[in-house]
Amino acid sequence: MKNLFNNTQIAFSLKSDTELDRAYFLFKLIDNQPLVRIGTAVTNFAIKANLPVEGLIRATVFDHFCGGVNEDDCIPVVDKMFAKGVSSVLDYSVEGKEEEEQFDTVLEKTLKLIDFAKEKKAIPFAVFKPSGFGRIDLYEEVSLGKKLTPAEEEEWNKVVARFEKVCKASYDSDVALLIDAEESWMQDAVDNLVEKMMQKYNKLKPIVFNTLQMYRWDRLDYLKKLHEKAKAEGFHIGMKLVRGAYMEKENERAIEKGYPTPICASKEATDENYDAAVKYMVDNNMSVFEGTHNEASTDFLMNLMEEKGIKATDNKIWFGQLYGMSDNISFNLAANGYNVAKYLPFGPVKDVMPYLIRRAEENTSVAGQTSRELSMIKAERNRRKGK
Repeated sequence: MKNLFNNTQIAFSLKSDTELDRAYFLFKLIDNQPLVRIGTAVTNFAIKANLPVEGLIRATVFDHFCGGVNEDDCIPVVDKMFAKGVSSVLDYSVEGKEEEEQFDTVLEKTLKLIDFAKEKKAIPFAVFKPSGFGRIDLYEEVSLGKKLTPAEEEEWNKVVARFEKVCKASYDSDVALLIDAEESWMQDAVDNLVEKMMQKYNKLKPIVFNTLQMYRWDRLDYLKKLHEKAKAEGFHIGMKLVRGAYMEKENERAIEKGYPTPICASKEATDENYDAAVKYMVDNNMSVFEGTHNEASTDFLMNLMEEKGIKATDNKIWFGQLYGMSDNISFNLAANGYNVAKYLPFGPVKDVMPYLIRRAEENTSVAGQTSRELSMIKAERNRRKGK
């Protein structure tokens, strides 16, 4: 099935020649690690110094990887993609906040996104990041089972209340909710909270989805234990499967603190772990959101569906990629009838920069990702020029 992903005419059908040239320019930059490091440092400095660089950022990297500065800004992009069969997951990508007021803002944004999704067929999921609802240090303390002070207890109760509010809103609106994964040292607290939400709101079908980062060697065991619990207690599991986003940070912290790294020993081990989780979920009739830019993993799930007689349109299986990346996977899957959703980040330019920097750094560290993007863009530019 892999030849499916080589059709660049379908992959870039929404991109004008100018947008295609911009994509080529951006990935050329991202392909150069020293340039990414320098560009990141300069951009951070320019934003902190309030230099007038937002217009330049908006016209280049922001518009390539983001849908807009607010929800309404994203709608033309959502509609354009949906015309080609690709759905959207609006992702308020503001990171690194620490204040209660900021957490409440993210809560209100998430509730608004659930309303958006309820009214718009093109938006099948809502999403939020747990660190948008509470302090990372607090999640870590809860994960370690530390005794909280009365003030921390009150703070944690607010985090729980935010989870409860969005999960209930998703249930009431019949909108599936993706909850993103975090660093391993705070993930246990997230997992425990999400499990409680699943027990409560996934009785009839999966509404609440957790995320498994499969570069962690312990995640398949966690999934199997959760499955036993779900069978015993009568709730459904929905999971987004990703490889993971914090590898360097995870390995560095493990060395610094003197504990075994939670990350798989090699890229091959991660790939095997990922595919094993996909297979386990499909074999056990769970709802899968496969978040990947890996053609082999996409192919693996398509083949599994064929073996099991699962239709491309079956709502239990979704394929997901990030906006601005792997259009050859997203749009070719959609053209063949599969359920596909692009994560569409949005937010004020300044606030979304940490997300954009992470995207650039991720692209430089994932072997072959950027060169694959470049080769596809180059092939389409040549096709359009009749070469």
